[in-house]
Amino acid sequence: MAAGNGIRGTRVGAGPMRWAERGDQAPRRSITYWCANGHVTEPAFAVEITPPVTWDCPRCGLPAGQDRQAPPERPRVEPYKSHLAYVKERRSDADGEAILQEALARMRQRCS
Repeated sequence: MAAGNGIRGTRVGAGPMRWAERGDQAPRRSITYWCANGHVTEPAFAVEITPPVTWDCPRCGLPAGQDRQAPPERPRVEPYKSHLAYVKERRSDADGEAILQEALARMRQRCS
C-alpha cells in the first residue's frame, strides 16, 4: 500500500546540479537550419567544430540546410522490393526458364 509520500528514494541535495556546480560550459554558437516545410531549428555546437551541412528537422524529420532560400529537397522514398523483384531486374524470363529447366533436370537425375 502506498503511504502518502509521493516522493520516494530522494534525499536533501539530490536535485539537479547548477552550471556553477558542474564547471564552466564550453563556448558555443548556434547555427540556423531550415527544412523544406519552413521549420527553423537552431542547435548549438562547440565553437571549435565545423557544423554539419544538414540537420534533421525535429518537427517533421526532413533534412534541413543552412540556406533559407534553398533548403534540401525531400528524400526520395523508394518502395520496398522483394528478393524476387531484384532477381527479375537482373534476369530475363528466358534466363529464368533456362535456370528452372536446368534445376529440374538435376532433380530428375538424382531421383532416378
